Amino acid sequence: MSGAGTRLGVGTHFRLDGETVEVVDFASLATGMEVILKDARGRLMRMGVRELLTSERAQVIPRDKGPAADDSELAAVVLARLTQAQRREVLERAGHVREMLTGYRSGAEELAGPKEPRAPYAPDQPLKKRYAAKASELGVTPRTMERWAQAYQENGEAGLAPKSTQSEGGLANADPRWVDMAKEVLGEYQEESRPSIKLVLERIAARLEREFGPDEVPLPKRTAGYRWMQELERRQPTFRLSAKRNRDIADRPDEAYGKLRPTRPGEYVLMDTTRLDVFALDPVTLKWVQAELTVAMDWYTRCITGIRVTPVSTKAVDAAAVLFQTYRPRPVPAPWPQEAAWPDHGIPRGVVVDLEAAHGPITGAVGPALAPETLVVDHGKIYLSEHLTSVCQRQGISIQPARLRTGRDKGPIERFFRTLREDALQLLPGYKGPDIHSRGLNPEKDAFFFLHELEAFIREWVAVTYHRRPHEGLVDPHLPRLQLSPARMFEHGLARAGYIEVPRDPNLAFEFLEVKLRTVQHYGVEIDRRRYNGGGLNGLRDMAGSHTELAKRRLPFCVDPDDICRIYFRDDKRIWHTLDWEHAPSREMPLSEEALQFARRLAAEKYTYPDDRLAVSLLLERWNLGLGNSMAERRMALRLSREQTALELPAPETAPVDSLPSVARVLSLPEQPTPPALESAVEQEMGDDDADSLEELDEELRFYASALKDVDDE
Repeated sequence: MSGAGTRLGVGTHFRLDGETVEVVDFASLATGMEVILKDARGRLMRMGVRELLTSERAQVIPRDKGPAADDSELAAVVLARLTQAQRREVLERAGHVREMLTGYRSGAEELAGPKEPRAPYAPDQPLKKRYAAKASELGVTPRTMERWAQAYQENGEAGLAPKSTQSEGGLANADPRWVDMAKEVLGEYQEESRPSIKLVLERIAARLEREFGPDEVPLPKRTAGYRWMQELERRQPTFRLSAKRNRDIADRPDEAYGKLRPTRPGEYVLMDTTRLDVFALDPVTLKWVQAELTVAMDWYTRCITGIRVTPVSTKAVDAAAVLFQTYRPRPVPAPWPQEAAWPDHGIPRGVVVDLEAAHGPITGAVGPALAPETLVVDHGKIYLSEHLTSVCQRQGISIQPARLRTGRDKGPIERFFRTLREDALQLLPGYKGPDIHSRGLNPEKDAFFFLHELEAFIREWVAVTYHRRPHEGLVDPHLPRLQLSPARMFEHGLARAGYIEVPRDPNLAFEFLEVKLRTVQHYGVEIDRRRYNGGGLNGLRDMAGSHTELAKRRLPFCVDPDDICRIYFRDDKRIWHTLDWEHAPSREMPLSEEALQFARRLAAEKYTYPDDRLAVSLLLERWNLGLGNSMAERRMALRLSREQTALELPAPETAPVDSLPSVARVLSLPEQPTPPALESAVEQEMGDDDADSLEELDEELRFYASALKDVDDE
């Protein structure tokens, strides 16, 4: 009888639905053969043989436990673990066993070799003599040959394999109680610092003695204990890798991995922030400073739709600015190559070609324009802030927070950060490495790029290199060998979905600003002790003192925290207006809200009744003198020193520079000829020095004229 089967007949026992039943009779029907079963209480039941043998309800209880029913390893697995030398040794040993049992090394008379069978192993010889003869030939004991013969008859060549390859790992000889306690102790170090193997072995021994008593559980020798801990290290890393890596491995789920599967561009957009592995220069103090990178990525295409580099730390307005770039990508700088530009609406040039602009100057955006449907973020404060959540609510974007400490939920963007570091950042001066162990002796002294230069470098690398080269994570199931880049994947997604969501509001940037509800007074609008005024408030100034309800008198005003010099509001005709701060004309660059608050506290320490103009002047003087050494002050100064703001808002409704009377007189008014009589009178009254002064004045006017033209063009 084969070891893989068992006899089915009268008297065979089965375990059916948890109860033991016995076959008492067979019945042959037209539909097939059935068996009659009897349980322990004597009740009879009928069941088809096919259902009995294939159903999960029933399990046969064999009378003899054959080799195929035990817990030993599969023969194919044992043979696969052998090395080439071990395999040759096992085959040679199997030939000796077959010759000892049958007289032929092949095991069959039909395949007999020359001079077979040999006299000591002739089939007519007693088996004991053959055992002794083979033991004498190989230099082993007859008992060894008996064990070889028994192992070969039960498992074939696999039974002759070395025992080390048949055991289930390196813990086959360990007491199960010791293994369980070792796993428990190792599990306690998931959140702790990395221990030594000696300390873990001592803790295991102490706990076993406390729980089971002295000398109840056999403890391994020092060498065996270290070997067993190395085996457990493969299953639960604790000693070899870093503590951070061990925590990441311990947090892996036990079940199969799952992930979101986007089907079109814009369905899922990932956002995350990371500390850059390169130092940047502080434009205020010319010292090195840490920089953070915030990125938005379309999951389906792996296209980077938003980038922002911030000093020291990232704020909610920066995250909103990155999300706004997904709707409105920035224009392409002039030095970029033609193939790096995307059309303003986001569709690649391979789908829609502008023939008029094909040979003209480079126009377009730095990336595709999308309207995100779902935003996948982590649990950072900037992503769960009221500012960003309200922006997503107004735009109809669903926010999907990733699981805590689960980086694989945002795997594509985490992999992008690594690609950026390995392919671009490590080539820059001031590169410090991914961790403290990779840092050079003094990388801070090599900091070379300002923050805006570093951001421009990353944008160009993404557009020219990252978007254009094949990406391993982009695969079309129908064409698995097709190499796709993020740009080509966008074309594929557009052709597959047939459409993309694009923004439709030209004033979309105002939607990403904070909203303040205020009443309109006769002097304008007051927000946090700052007064704003402008022509757009005409007709609304008497509402503050009217008998209208307060809820109706309060109007929404959009405020940019990075630039409080102006605010914006929309009237009943849905036209946007700009209101200027009363101290804005004295400012030459944007002023953030937190910088103004700090300036007020600074001025209050020196003056009893300081105003905002004095407070800002003191703050700038403090920074110019290098006294702003705290982290908060440096962050404010760095944010003010950026050349670009967080959001590209529409141009404020202010009079152009060349429309001012004094400027128009220099720029646009034609030169009127001087009457001859007046010219002669002037020449008589003016001396040589006055003539030289007049020539210098003309040169200054021409210089300022050209300068003001450049300002107006910008």
